[in-house]
Amino acid sequence: MQLLQNISLKNYNTFGIKVKAKYFVAVSSIKALRDVLTLKGYPNKLLLGGGSNMLLTQDQNKLVIHINIKGISIEQEHNDFVLVRANAGENWHEFVLWCLKHDFGGLENLSLIPGNVGTAPIQNIGAYGVELKDTFVSCNAIHIKTLKESTFNKNECNFGYRNSIFKNEEKGKYIITSVLFKLTKKHHKLHIDYGAITSQLKAQNINNPTIQDVSKAVIAIRESKLPDPKLIGNSGSFFKNPVISKTKFKNLQDNFKDIPSYPVSKNEVKVPAGWLIEKAGFKGKRFGKYGVHKNQALVLVNYGGAEGSDILKLSKLIQKTVLRLFDISIEAEVNIL
Repeated sequence: MQLLQNISLKNYNTFGIKVKAKYFVAVSSIKALRDVLTLKGYPNKLLLGGGSNMLLTQDQNKLVIHINIKGISIEQEHNDFVLVRANAGENWHEFVLWCLKHDFGGLENLSLIPGNVGTAPIQNIGAYGVELKDTFVSCNAIHIKTLKESTFNKNECNFGYRNSIFKNEEKGKYIITSVLFKLTKKHHKLHIDYGAITSQLKAQNINNPTIQDVSKAVIAIRESKLPDPKLIGNSGSFFKNPVISKTKFKNLQDNFKDIPSYPVSKNEVKVPAGWLIEKAGFKGKRFGKYGVHKNQALVLVNYGGAEGSDILKLSKLIQKTVLRLFDISIEAEVNIL
């Protein structure tokens, strides 16, 4: 464990924002994590995983702790299912590929989502009709102040749409160190009706898809819409899809006949934020070094050299315009620091 000073975080956030950490340390074990948390003289700490769900708007005058605890293991194996534990520092997509290599099903729709395993439960990541909570069993977490390790089961995590107990009651109190998943070994239940998965499979003449086929279809769709953070700085979907009442949705249909929606409950629907942003005229719009991606209006991008404050200013302009046009508030999905 080595404590470093004045370290650039450009390579530690997928937006590629050039800010510095006054102090920086990477930890690769729970013991090292506990040791860092007990260091005296560093009252302000920032946890950093894959850096995919954050927008850094200024230098961090604190101790940045990079969670780099690796490891994947099979804890239990049965005829129909398997329990797999992944440590917090594992790259999410690489973990999904590991599961597919072993023919473990359940995560294929979540292929190519940026970030690490440890941050995935915090916002209950999801895509194409599947959420992390669908295969989640529990997670282990260290309390930042007491250093006590606790296990949170699915019910205790209070999962919601891009939400969990770690974004609410327990925000900033715990560091997730590992996650346990229940995955299928056979009779995989495929989710191919959401988005363009079915049409992608048909285009490839696949009539009886495997979980590997579904993953490849999802990857192809995401790559056609979303920029590679290694080439263009971004954090994936910047905004959450808003949930509104069916009454409000019907009123919007009077002026916007083509407005799409997805059912949420008896009285609510989800409206794609990307559609709202595109209708507001922002899709593909560029503001010098930053802008909105040409293929996906949900994605704000850093073309190179933009500051976090630039991206934040653009996000607020989008929110203000969408609210004015549709009377719908859209929330940022990323954490703004």
